[in-house]
Amino acid sequence: MNAAVRAVVRMGIYVGAKVYFIYEGYQGMVDGGSNIVEAKWESVSSILQVGGTIIGSARCKAFHTREGRLQAAGNLVQWGITNLCVIGGDGSLTGANIFRKEWSGLLEELARNGKISEEAVTKYSYLNVVGMVGSIDNDFCGTDMTIGTDSALHRIMEVIDAIMTTAQSHQRTFVLEVMGRHCGYLALVSALACGADWVFLPESPPEEGWEENMCVKLSENRARKKRLNIIIVAEGAIDTQNQPISSEKIKDLVVKQLGFDTRVTILGHVQRGGTPSAFDRILASRMGVEAVVALLEATPETPACVVSLSGNQAVRLPLVECVQMTQDVQKAMDERRFKDAVRLRGRSFEGNLNIYKRLAIKLPDDQITKSNCNVAVINVGAPAAGMNAAVRSAVRVGIADGHKMLAIYDGFDGFAKGQIKEIGWSDVGGWTGQGGSILGTKRVLPGKFLKEIAEQIRAHSINALLIIGGFEAYSSAIMMANARDSHEEFCIPVCVLPATISNNVPGTDISIGSDTGLDAVVETCDRIKQSASGTKRRVFIIETMGGYCGYLANMGGLAAGADAAYIFEEPFDIRDLQSNVEHLTEKMKTSIQRGLVLRNESCSENYTTDFIYQLYSEEGKGVFDCRKNVLGHMQQGGVPSPFDRNFGTKISARAMQWITTKLKESYGKGKKCVSDDYICVLGISKRNVLFQPVADLKEETDFEHRIPKEQWWLKLRPLMKILAKYKASFDVSDSGQLEPVQDQNTQGEPA
Repeated sequence: MNAAVRAVVRMGIYVGAKVYFIYEGYQGMVDGGSNIVEAKWESVSSILQVGGTIIGSARCKAFHTREGRLQAAGNLVQWGITNLCVIGGDGSLTGANIFRKEWSGLLEELARNGKISEEAVTKYSYLNVVGMVGSIDNDFCGTDMTIGTDSALHRIMEVIDAIMTTAQSHQRTFVLEVMGRHCGYLALVSALACGADWVFLPESPPEEGWEENMCVKLSENRARKKRLNIIIVAEGAIDTQNQPISSEKIKDLVVKQLGFDTRVTILGHVQRGGTPSAFDRILASRMGVEAVVALLEATPETPACVVSLSGNQAVRLPLVECVQMTQDVQKAMDERRFKDAVRLRGRSFEGNLNIYKRLAIKLPDDQITKSNCNVAVINVGAPAAGMNAAVRSAVRVGIADGHKMLAIYDGFDGFAKGQIKEIGWSDVGGWTGQGGSILGTKRVLPGKFLKEIAEQIRAHSINALLIIGGFEAYSSAIMMANARDSHEEFCIPVCVLPATISNNVPGTDISIGSDTGLDAVVETCDRIKQSASGTKRRVFIIETMGGYCGYLANMGGLAAGADAAYIFEEPFDIRDLQSNVEHLTEKMKTSIQRGLVLRNESCSENYTTDFIYQLYSEEGKGVFDCRKNVLGHMQQGGVPSPFDRNFGTKISARAMQWITTKLKESYGKGKKCVSDDYICVLGISKRNVLFQPVADLKEETDFEHRIPKEQWWLKLRPLMKILAKYKASFDVSDSGQLEPVQDQNTQGEPA
């Protein structure tokens, strides 16, 4: 929420508006007085990394009454406030909409009572309202992610990872209760991200006889040498008769039926706290700026809107329709129409649920129709968090589709040497939470081993290949496509799944691993900024990875509140460096006496990190001193973030569905896979999942610098500059249109 508050304040000031804090939510608006304070640029300094909200929030009974709203309207008019930006859940947003509808009537009543003048009624005749959804439950229809959800998932996964180690030692069953009174999103995604044995959701209650089914499943997993069982329960979990299913009830059942050592952990308010993730900071910053633009463009006829996220785009939706749809979900659950409830939650929720079911429950072998196809999985390039989750998902979906799954160890080097083994369902258990690459990965390209690799494809009868990796994976697929003329073994379906912290693969907006890399950058920046709070006037120069791609530096800068980020995609010269130094010198005269500058490792051949550090040190003499920090390989390591586990799992399942479809098209018909659409990159673009032939993507690639020629995130570049008090023109060409809500559910498969 603080990132959103910061963005609204700074964007508001940037466009020349006066911005006010209203402390303690609607209660502060009703009470007025010292609860309404003008916000300055410095008021929101150093709040990005702080959880909760600095302006406070409170439940307010008075605002539910017309009398309370009358008081609130009087207080707003006193300050001349006619644009309201509300960050909250559906209750807060519903309240804001009622307030907006009553506004003119409230003003007339205030004038009749002599509280305000007739001029004021005319001057402040209408109220604009824009909402942003801040809710850890992700329970608001119309947006893929609400502010706070990703950070809550971080807290949950930290606990699950910690529990997994203790449970491994003791052979235990853990029942974990997570928040979500009416919405099972947190439970579902955390179950997907840790490979839980069973999950209980309010929207999709277990079928009759679930008690026995669950116990059978748990004992089967134990028999497969799985040392721990994890059951995740949303606090609002119910059965098909709408009776609550409590975590204690589940524990008692497991102990009684199976005699397993079972523990209950209730996470409670831990999930609301802590430092916000990089994803949440960027989301909230984008939403905050979009909200201000929406308020500026609003007219008396514009309905109240909610700024939300669809795929990778900020969109505006009518507030009333979103609230109505959110209430419809609850109504469907109350009326036991659970299929409708899942559908109304949106495509993302439904997709998660279907994939969880496929990956968690293995059919007996005799019930799986064999395809007689062998599908191989390989990791290529530098390791990226989330690769293992993608391999696990591919293996399990492949087995469920009837294929024999083969793992290739140590990249193309291992492929040429024949390091290929069959990999089974339980071999990939517990892989989602592990960083790096369990299969091993190398940067070696297949170019010089084409003959040997072709022989291995023939020897192991490989019918399709899934390549998980970065730019090397993409380059390898191009080489294999070109080699089809000389080696017919390469005439098989090949899918590239982009996985790299650099996020530099053409054909996708986001790669597996880039979210975890970004978290590492932002976490380090937070620590560095904190270390500077004791010393006055210090500027830090931080070098990020990414090759020539400035994604980590730019997005890390946005999430960490940097003053500048130097990237290859936006050339800079000595004049830019000079203006940055002058900007920091001015900043040091205010109450914010520290600076943060990010530099992408290959942004310039001559303006190296050392050069920039020395230049700043020299120019800042007497005003500030400098320190530098090269983040290095720390950005590649670590435990995958919930986003990367989930994204890797879902996108990999999609890749396997594509491979299965392609195999059905060609297999048995003796068709050779020679057309371009058999070798594709699977990516997410704006709000759709796309399979694009590598042959088509070549045109969009800058091979020398290993980056796509066009990159969506460069549009967010001005955002970082505006929030750091630079003059920049913000492109609003993508925004401005209010979209209908139901379209969200008819779009392509979600990311």
